[in-house]
Amino acid sequence: MNGPDEWDGRELPGSPGERPRIPSPRSAAEDHGPLPDTPPMPVHDPVSDTVGTLPDTGPGSEPPAAPLPVPDPDPAPPHRILKSLLGAWALSACSAEETAAVEAHLTDCASCADEALRLRDAVGLLHPADSLDLDPLLRSRVLEGCLGRRPARIPVPDWASPYDAETAKLDALLRDMGEAEWRAPVRLRWFEGERPVERETTVAGVMGHLMAVDGLVATALGLTDPLGTAAPPGAPDPLIRTETFWRAADEKQNPLAIHAPWRDQSYALMRQVSFAGSRVAELAVPYGDFRLALRDSFLDRAFECWVHAGDIAEAVDYPYVPPAAGHLHQMVDLAARLLPSALADRRRAGLAAPPQRLVEAGAPGRTLHLEVEGNGGGHWYIALDSPAALGTPDRTVAHIALDSAEFCQLAAGHISPEEAAAGQDGERDAIRDVLFATASLSRL
Repeated sequence: MNGPDEWDGRELPGSPGERPRIPSPRSAAEDHGPLPDTPPMPVHDPVSDTVGTLPDTGPGSEPPAAPLPVPDPDPAPPHRILKSLLGAWALSACSAEETAAVEAHLTDCASCADEALRLRDAVGLLHPADSLDLDPLLRSRVLEGCLGRRPARIPVPDWASPYDAETAKLDALLRDMGEAEWRAPVRLRWFEGERPVERETTVAGVMGHLMAVDGLVATALGLTDPLGTAAPPGAPDPLIRTETFWRAADEKQNPLAIHAPWRDQSYALMRQVSFAGSRVAELAVPYGDFRLALRDSFLDRAFECWVHAGDIAEAVDYPYVPPAAGHLHQMVDLAARLLPSALADRRRAGLAAPPQRLVEAGAPGRTLHLEVEGNGGGHWYIALDSPAALGTPDRTVAHIALDSAEFCQLAAGHISPEEAAAGQDGERDAIRDVLFATASLSRL
């Protein structure tokens, strides 16, 4: 029996069982006629920078053909590619070569040039040079411009304007915060006696504190007490009211729920004093063991709003600006006017040196010159011997110079009297007593 690769001669060519055969060798090319002429070899002409061919110098040769032009080694990309690069070009994301090609194309293609301008304008909106946050003082400037053209029929009292501006700034900060930021820990600081005190709460806790103490002003004006039936009886002490509000707060409640009631209360306060007019300016507002006139109470609440808004901004890493210079001056003026009474309270508590002599009410006595520099600053003359005495330049026995920001930090209890970098001159005991009296103005 034959093997698989052996042919027995029975499978004839053309039969159905014919096996594929290995093709026979090809015939040589020259067996089919003369070979064609070899094409001339190209040669580069260094003079004309063209590519040509060596002339055929043989018999019967034809004249040499014209030299071929050299193709552009870097041809410009087609229109569709350059158009697709416009977005990247507007974002400055193209390579140097792509940028050059696109900009060269824009000089010749009007449609792409228009599209490029639109894209560049859009990129300018995507990458603003300044923060998208509104200027906290924008509201005040807009209102001032509007009122300059058309005075309000019922204007806001000047002494209430700082409270209006500071609550608006804090409201803008709160609107930018999410629920997690409302639960951020906030460190509250103030000064008691001879030492600083701290208390930790949350952003929601700070807002509850502000609303509870602002409620003292609200009830004095006949508005609803935010504590409702939970308001503590007896003297309306700010600390007791705050702790009452914190105890009543539901830990499971959304912390953002405090925002709307606080904002509505601040609006109601502004409406009430605007409609009441100047006759309510001297209305007494009780603060536990002392009282303030309503005009001073609004300045006090504006100062507290600014200080605690700064505490919140620090906790959530948010930029915050101080009050306008005119408003800050009113707040500093209030603190300076309260210093004689604060100094007398410390004397009664044995925390300050006794007065050197008795002074009749309204009579000039020993005086400390308080100089507050910077925005909102000025000069005040503080009576040292009695709250009813008159401080005068000719009775000055000591001088303190402080930056306005540092004075406010001291009055807020955020720095201690020893830390205040004050320029000091004169009686050392008087200077120390006034610095500690300034820190004692702070409270929760």
